Amino acid sequence: MLLESDTSSIVIYSLWGIYAVICCSLLIYGLNNYVLITGFLRKRKQAKQTDHERELAFQVEMEKPDFQWPKVVTQLPIYNEVNVAERIIRAAANIDYPTELHEIQVLDDSNDETVQIIDETVAELRSKGVNIQVIRRDNRSGYKAGALKEGMTKTDGEFFAVFDSDFVPEPNFIRKALPHLLTQPDVGLVQCRWGHLNANESWLTRSIAVGIDGHFGIEQSARCWNDLFLNFNGTCGIWKREAIERAGGWEGDTLTEDLDLSYRSQLKGWKIHYLFDVVVPAELPNSFTAFKSQQFRWAKGSIQTALKLMPTIFRGQVPLFKKIQSWVHLTHYALHLLMTLLAIVCLPLLLIPEARLPAWIWIAAAVPIGLATLGPSMTYLFSQHAIGSLSIGATLSRLPGLILLGFGISLSNANAVMQALMGKQSGFVRTPKRGSQSVKSYSLGKTALPWLEVALGLYCLFTLGVAFVNERLALGPFIVIYAIGYSVVGIASLRETRLKA
Repeated sequence: MLLESDTSSIVIYSLWGIYAVICCSLLIYGLNNYVLITGFLRKRKQAKQTDHERELAFQVEMEKPDFQWPKVVTQLPIYNEVNVAERIIRAAANIDYPTELHEIQVLDDSNDETVQIIDETVAELRSKGVNIQVIRRDNRSGYKAGALKEGMTKTDGEFFAVFDSDFVPEPNFIRKALPHLLTQPDVGLVQCRWGHLNANESWLTRSIAVGIDGHFGIEQSARCWNDLFLNFNGTCGIWKREAIERAGGWEGDTLTEDLDLSYRSQLKGWKIHYLFDVVVPAELPNSFTAFKSQQFRWAKGSIQTALKLMPTIFRGQVPLFKKIQSWVHLTHYALHLLMTLLAIVCLPLLLIPEARLPAWIWIAAAVPIGLATLGPSMTYLFSQHAIGSLSIGATLSRLPGLILLGFGISLSNANAVMQALMGKQSGFVRTPKRGSQSVKSYSLGKTALPWLEVALGLYCLFTLGVAFVNERLALGPFIVIYAIGYSVVGIASLRETRLKA
């Protein structure tokens, strides 16, 4: 009997220990939102004024007789993008920059009808005097990173603008972004803000748009303006060749080659300048399966990058606060693993008789989760105010959908994080785009994950029932969100898979 009692105590304390670690970890990530919001508000006015003064100074330089624009290479990595390939190529060709100094590289790894569309479009543009070429490889080694690296070997260009196929840059993009590279010798990359082409298409795209705006409205701004490490977002940026080469070049050993290179370049002393007011619109994923695929790649790649670079960052001559912010930044997707573990561990805690503690203890235990959940919501509210896109009321109306979506995809992202931690390799799966008119529907294949999401939704619903029976309702609101989030995402994913079958 004594042995059984000891074993029971060990189980109980272990479960409470796991719960405490999860809550404390979530609290750290949640509180960091307030840190970034504070950094944004503290430096916003000064940063915008500095950008404006830099642009005015550059205008003076342009008026000098000996002024000469440098050569810029616009790289368009494409893989099987029937629906959007022509759009991005024409958008790049419409960029207002001296023809003799603007080279466009279509880095085509496609093996479907996209090849013909690219060849026909490029041939037409070349006949009109556009300096554009198609570069194809024998294999997809290194995926996007490999294509970008190959393109660099085919030109002597000093600067490289990169656009993914679902983006549509404005004609003045290079003229607005490049001056911030030319006037700051230590800046190796200028990153611009993402906009949205289809934000109001559905509740899904409205939710995703608010989430992306949180990153580009607050997070990137705060990191740049407070001299913290930030990341290249894989598109809508202009790189300096020297910064790429001195950092070791493009590498394809993670699924986020953009995050990897940007951190390696900053570790070499280069800075990234973020332009809040230069916006490039893009197409948001309009299906749950496409969004989960995109998030899976970002989640797995960021953890891979953390495992690859965090030892160097912690050993390097980097200020402690900057190291901590780098760790939070690179491991951010670990949140989803913690969220999934929290959903699982609540039920056994409720079922343990010894866990029937006074209500105030359950309420106190729920406070960290509440703070962690509120942090991102505050980021989204401040970002929409800063961008001027939505009113407070409109933002608040979209937050419930975004919260449900965030909880619902946590299982998929937790899987990505676990794969990265275990060193499991996987190919680069690009997010399907529909374009203004869908010509071809790309399938991502079937997986058992949606069934697991539905099952976890039912598990959370059962957990909620147990909480009611035991009159322990402090965690009730969170369990409800879990149950609805997993169920909605799982059922929607199953429906999409069935419709495309």
